Amino acid sequence: MTIINSDPSVKCFHYKEELNTALKSLQQKLKHNEEKKGEFEETAQHINSQAEHTERQIKEEFEKLHQFLRDEEEATITALREEEEEKKQRMKEKLEEMNTHISALSHTIRDMEEMMKDNDVSFLKNFKASMERVQISQPDPRMSSGALIHVSRYLGNLPFRVWKKMLETVQHTPLTLDPNTADPCLTLSADLTSVSLSDGDKTLPDNPERFDWYRCVLGSEGFNSGTHCWDVEVGDNTRWILGITTGSNQRKGKDFLKSNIWCVWYMNSKYSSESPEHPGTVFTVKQKLQRVRVQLDYDRGTVSFSDPVTKDCLCRFRTSFTETVFPFLSNVCKTSPLRILPVKLFITAENHS
Repeated sequence: MTIINSDPSVKCFHYKEELNTALKSLQQKLKHNEEKKGEFEETAQHINSQAEHTERQIKEEFEKLHQFLRDEEEATITALREEEEEKKQRMKEKLEEMNTHISALSHTIRDMEEMMKDNDVSFLKNFKASMERVQISQPDPRMSSGALIHVSRYLGNLPFRVWKKMLETVQHTPLTLDPNTADPCLTLSADLTSVSLSDGDKTLPDNPERFDWYRCVLGSEGFNSGTHCWDVEVGDNTRWILGITTGSNQRKGKDFLKSNIWCVWYMNSKYSSESPEHPGTVFTVKQKLQRVRVQLDYDRGTVSFSDPVTKDCLCRFRTSFTETVFPFLSNVCKTSPLRILPVKLFITAENHS
């Protein structure tokens, strides 16, 4: 700033004005940084809370697995002990049979030995009866097959058999949700597979990944190749949106639904689809949807939505993906949550059963 007037007081006044303007800018910057510091402190507390909550859930899930293994161990050992008792009882009966047989043989031998000491007349008199008695003696008891413990029944492929049984009890969902992207009005289930509308906003960090206007949440995993499929239970929910979006799509403010989304809607009792190529297309269904299947073929550039119950195709989009895409769900109704449905796991090594 150039000061023409050489009066020191005038120059000082102008310099002070200039400095005061710079000072106000610094004061505003300080205030802004103090506010940001408060946000960072709240975020640090949230990280602690997240870690503690996640650790509790991890321990709960592993305890379920540990209990499953303990139950399987107990059931296997119980079956072993039952077989042991059964086999021991059989051997006890065999031993009793053997003792009876030995006693009979011993008695016969003693009688024969006594007869050998008889005089010739008695010996000849009893010889025929004694020989018949020897010849009709019972056959020797024999060890029956299957007398031993069926060890391989318990130890053969034990880890595989337990794992296979575990697969029958656990559920697998092809998609889980990312809580760090969920709008504060949304609540996710503990297993991150369903989203509900909360009664009010929760205090959450305003991190860059989080939606702050639309009641949306992203899937925890993005896709940049391959084919993917997941079913969403919409139930009696009266206002929902689900589909996919690009990772770079703006999540803050009102611009999210304006570009880079491929989705289906249900609002005001009407179904419609949305894509950059075909915005706002209304479609009809034979019966109210309870589930919606989303199928993505990234390499071929197709996204399709269908009713997994009737197998009817609702809509199909063709595009050319150039970046990672993420599934997203939007729940704007408290009637019922939106839920990612589990799929059945298949075991290919059936010959190891």
